Amino acid sequence: MSASSSSKNAVPGGAATATLVFGGARSGKSRFAEDLAVKSGLNRLYVATSPIIDAEMHERVAQHRAQRGEHWRTLEEELDLAGVLDCEAGPETVILIDCLTLWLNNLIYRERDVATETARLAEALRHLKGPCVLVSNEVGMGIVPDNPLARSFRDLQGRLNQDIAAVVRQVIFVAAGLPLILKPSSHADIKI
Repeated sequence: MSASSSSKNAVPGGAATATLVFGGARSGKSRFAEDLAVKSGLNRLYVATSPIIDAEMHERVAQHRAQRGEHWRTLEEELDLAGVLDCEAGPETVILIDCLTLWLNNLIYRERDVATETARLAEALRHLKGPCVLVSNEVGMGIVPDNPLARSFRDLQGRLNQDIAAVVRQVIFVAAGLPLILKPSSHADIKI
């Protein structure tokens, strides 16, 4: 990318846009988020939150990297997303974080305080110096889980999605590969 084309697409005056893209498993949310990043015309940083714990996960990661192609820089970070945004965000780069659900899992597994880490991430998003797209799962639209741990995770994921949706400029729900823009929206048409 030439310097002139990347400057043309840079976020003016540091007014960065953060976008939350969420949906169910295999809904097309990651592909949609990647397309948003590509269309920005900016340098692209993919922040992977998934730990590679077995051969199947290793294969998934390899497929995702091949699908994205060579024009992405990849950073693996399982815990400190706020730190990544503070260090890496800038007007010439779009950051794609995939995904918040695995990040939440990592926080729980490592016995981190989810509320504190979510607040840190929300604060980093409020002060972004470049565009960011965050991918997350909607896990609360199915059956009620049959055990306390799964119910707790579902509840924490729902709260995380709400907290991030509250601070980003755009929220897009993806189902069957189709986007539904939830924010910004006009509340003028909502009536009781």
